[in-house]
Amino acid sequence: MASQDWFDKDFYAVLGAKKDVSDAELKKIYRKLARQFHPDSNSGDAKAEARFKEISEAYSVLSDTEQRSEYDQMRAMGSGARFTAPGAAGGNAGFEDVFGGLFTGGRTRQSYSTGGFDDLLGGMFGGGRSAGFGTASGGYQGFGGPTRGPDATANTTLDFLTAIRGETVSLQMQGGRETKVKIPAGVADGQKIRLKGKGAPSPDGGEPGDLVLTVAVRKHPIFERDGLNLRVDVPITFAEAALGAAIEVPTLDGAPVKLRVAAGTPSGRVLRVKGRGVSTPKGTGDLLAEVVVSVPSHLTPAAKEALEAFTALLPDENPRDDLLSRSGR
Repeated sequence: MASQDWFDKDFYAVLGAKKDVSDAELKKIYRKLARQFHPDSNSGDAKAEARFKEISEAYSVLSDTEQRSEYDQMRAMGSGARFTAPGAAGGNAGFEDVFGGLFTGGRTRQSYSTGGFDDLLGGMFGGGRSAGFGTASGGYQGFGGPTRGPDATANTTLDFLTAIRGETVSLQMQGGRETKVKIPAGVADGQKIRLKGKGAPSPDGGEPGDLVLTVAVRKHPIFERDGLNLRVDVPITFAEAALGAAIEVPTLDGAPVKLRVAAGTPSGRVLRVKGRGVSTPKGTGDLLAEVVVSVPSHLTPAAKEALEAFTALLPDENPRDDLLSRSGR
């Protein structure tokens, strides 16, 4: 950082320290603030990351005896002054011309060093070493190279059919960023999908984190998911159940299929249609059609009379006898 920038920054105020603070007290203050705002302790918090950079910059200047002396003298001599770089419009003298020879052999310092931070913060965060700033990138980086961006989490709600077929959707991320995400076919309600590289960006040029997306699926009016199978309740009449019939059953992705209901089919029997369930890379399920005998709620006098005559012709059996006997009664 060029020393000209120091006019606009009160490093003592950044650290909450007095101007006559001792080196030992300065180190103590820095350690406390660094622990509080370190990115490892505030994953994904951009404000904490910015505050950590600000704190580290202030400490890097004030902890260096030579730089602190320059900073104090410059703040005292040039409070409120503004300078332009050499060659700027208006012909104003450059910053180095004004202070040439006053500090460090006629040249101002162009950057601040963060050397020693690992020793100062050693052991506070992962692996016995702290994260230090990479001056080339302007951000912090972990020991051994750029740090990976933190993972992000998001939620989305899909229609039943969209979840079965898969689709590319747009998600509004934190901070207003929009990203497109491909939802794989066959995703289930409550399933978590990890999308590589769709998370938060790295603060220092490393790889972005992943996005962990939790999917909620709206219910379908008639179909229900059962693993890779689809279930549907199919009403049939008493006559169809007793005599047998050919019926049509709806499918999720096309025209109805015809199924044969055998004579004497009870309510609750499941008819299977192979390959008409959910398709994923792991396989394809079936359509399970559960027969539900529909009982008429209103009978005409003629229908009631006919049904009573039909009942009279049936064997004198109680269908609940077996149930009662197994109950111990």
